[in-house]
Amino acid sequence: MATLRQPDPQTHRPEIWLVRHGQTEWSRDGKHTSGTDLPLTPEGERAARSLADRLDGAAFDLVLSSPRQRAWRTAELAGFPGPEIDDDLREWDYGEYEGVTTAQIRETHPHWSLWTDGAPGGERPADVEVRVDRLIARLRSVEGERVLVFAHGHVLRVVGARWSGWPVGAGAHLRLDTATVSVLGWERETPAIGRWNAP
Repeated sequence: MATLRQPDPQTHRPEIWLVRHGQTEWSRDGKHTSGTDLPLTPEGERAARSLADRLDGAAFDLVLSSPRQRAWRTAELAGFPGPEIDDDLREWDYGEYEGVTTAQIRETHPHWSLWTDGAPGGERPADVEVRVDRLIARLRSVEGERVLVFAHGHVLRVVGARWSGWPVGAGAHLRLDTATVSVLGWERETPAIGRWNAP
């Protein structure tokens, strides 16, 4: 496992707010969704609008989004139109398992886990680690006080794990529902999770 460069305790340390996008048809049905560019459901749009109240009052120096419409549309409805697109925020590439549920996969691969096995024709845990570590290095280098990020369930769980210095597989323990807010920060110079999966 690679080790993320630890911040210099004398440097500024921004707070990172993570928002998982609102509900889509596939997220509602438990289907793995990476490159398929689905819109939000009406419920997903309602939940995205409700984020505005939870994010109001916090000033953000940078707003980032995955390139998928479910993420940037959530940003727009939450009151943050035109976020900067960062391709490292795209969802884990599920390859042959795109649009398939875990239950369906386990009919033929009963012990399969994305966190340890990855996806055939898609990304392995080590692949996701490389780009998430690159993203975290960028986030830690931001000069401002706060960064707001709109993205997806699995990739944000990896961000939470890697921010904390844990392996990618630790993301399995970080449940993340749609249209929730999480906050990554610091305990003195140590990266820490301040809030997770807040409705």
